[in-house]
Amino acid sequence: MAIKTSDLNARLFAKADKRRATTMQEAQKAASEKAAVIELAVAGEHTVEFELIKVPAADIAEKTTVFDKNAREQSFLNELALSDILTTLKDRGQQYPAVGRWLDDGRIEVLDGSRRRMSCLIAEQDFLVYVAKDISTRHAKFLSDVANAHKPLSLYERGKEMQAMLDSGEVADQKALATVCQCSEALVSGALKAAALPLPLLQAYPSVAELGRPTIVKLHRLFFGLDDSQQQALLDKLGNTPLWQQVDAQGVTRITREVTLRIEQFKDELVTPTAKQKEQSTTLVEGRAAYRRKGSSLSINLKKIDDQQAERILALIKEQLDNV
Repeated sequence: MAIKTSDLNARLFAKADKRRATTMQEAQKAASEKAAVIELAVAGEHTVEFELIKVPAADIAEKTTVFDKNAREQSFLNELALSDILTTLKDRGQQYPAVGRWLDDGRIEVLDGSRRRMSCLIAEQDFLVYVAKDISTRHAKFLSDVANAHKPLSLYERGKEMQAMLDSGEVADQKALATVCQCSEALVSGALKAAALPLPLLQAYPSVAELGRPTIVKLHRLFFGLDDSQQQALLDKLGNTPLWQQVDAQGVTRITREVTLRIEQFKDELVTPTAKQKEQSTTLVEGRAAYRRKGSSLSINLKKIDDQQAERILALIKEQLDNV
């Protein structure tokens, strides 16, 4: 079940603002009021003190980075994929700070809040983040995974995690994945298909998180129905500018539909010439007779044939085949 950002902050921050908050409501209030210092019980093991830092908009790209084990694919974060928080951010600023840790080089590594970070970059707003020292990689992964409960991961992102579990031997097969991940085997299959697709193909869409299993299955069948050279040619056709930005449509749903149609057109352009070449017929008598040979099959096309000629030709064919 999705967790609201407000509830997520309240669950994460057990104590806040040196007021020793003892209830979820007090913790939520401290977080929403952007207390200067909060205390977070990481994974219920030990308490760490976090300081609220404001990163100027112009410094976000240089002074912050995203945890490299964050399951969320950062290249999918664009203005349409972030539209659910961008409007509020532009009007009222960042409502809930992100969570991060200090790196040795002085930068801040964002553990919870990569979507807020990118939204601040796009909207050119200052970025608020609670930062602490001495956060281990294991605890950093815990914070990152819990945070991703707010905005569900895309099928691609879930598939990457599932594929990693299969590759490591943590689970034996898709059935075991469904049990561990508490989802259907159909969803597991769709997620793994999504994870197998190349990033440039998915980046053609405005919001990868909105791509459902039917679209993923269609893309998987389309892409892997091509040979290696055709696959590369398809990716080349997508170009450097995301395809969704080239579509004259409004709304994520309509843009997504149009992008899929264009990708299908690209595929047809690659496949159709080859198919036509295979279907070319050989002329036997100009304007009267032609044939097409494919393997052990022979197709004959005859024109301007009267009934008597048709009977003789059919009789000859029957005689030849009967004698085989």
